[in-house]
Amino acid sequence: MIKVNRLSKAFGKNEVLQSIDLSVEKGEVVVILGPSGSGKTTLLRCINFLEKPNGGEITIGDHTVNCKRPSKLDIHILRRKTAMVFQHYNLFKHKTALENVMEGLIIVQKLSKEKAKEISVQMLEKVGLGSKLDAYPSRLSGGQQQRVGIARALALNPEVILFDEPTSSLDPELVGEVLSVIRKIAREGITMIVVTHEMGFARDVANHVVFMEGGVIVEEGKPSEIFYAPKEERTKQFLSRITPELSYTI
Repeated sequence: MIKVNRLSKAFGKNEVLQSIDLSVEKGEVVVILGPSGSGKTTLLRCINFLEKPNGGEITIGDHTVNCKRPSKLDIHILRRKTAMVFQHYNLFKHKTALENVMEGLIIVQKLSKEKAKEISVQMLEKVGLGSKLDAYPSRLSGGQQQRVGIARALALNPEVILFDEPTSSLDPELVGEVLSVIRKIAREGITMIVVTHEMGFARDVANHVVFMEGGVIVEEGKPSEIFYAPKEERTKQFLSRITPELSYTI
């Protein structure tokens, strides 16, 4: 479904991603963990070319892109196959919730306003915002704004949704409502790659967990393997600080 092969990215002399290999099967939820600066967000942004990788290959579905020499068509196809839910919502402040979701359908997918509205209403209802269609972002809580962002991603009907720390900007009491929506989407079999610090969510929802540090994948496996029997010392150190309720032999 998704295959990243020897992906690299540097900003000047700073190698942020070093020859990353990653495979994601259709319908899988892959959660990426790691300390700040480990390359997690950059990896997501490279997958849909919000950042241009320096090398490697990305395959989504039946389309493979050589990251050193991507054509404009290659980048367009990858972006059509992906949708991203951002950390800071990235909503248009002068547009309503409904208009925010409709925007990509009209501008990118060239749908009629009538069809775009029909799809957008359905997606907003799916994330529990059917009563907020005409609300502007300033009238929505952080959790509601993030749910608009999720509805916007769902409306594009992508092959994979990329979540970049979707709850990190939220007040603690609002985190649950967003995670609940993401859990619901996961049960529907939508392929997702999620960068998060929510360990409970990762344990409960992920099919596969990846731990990154220093631009490399240190360890990966099933949640039961990573959380309860990690092999690498660095993984144990990280989890012992993040999940003190679990004990690790370091």
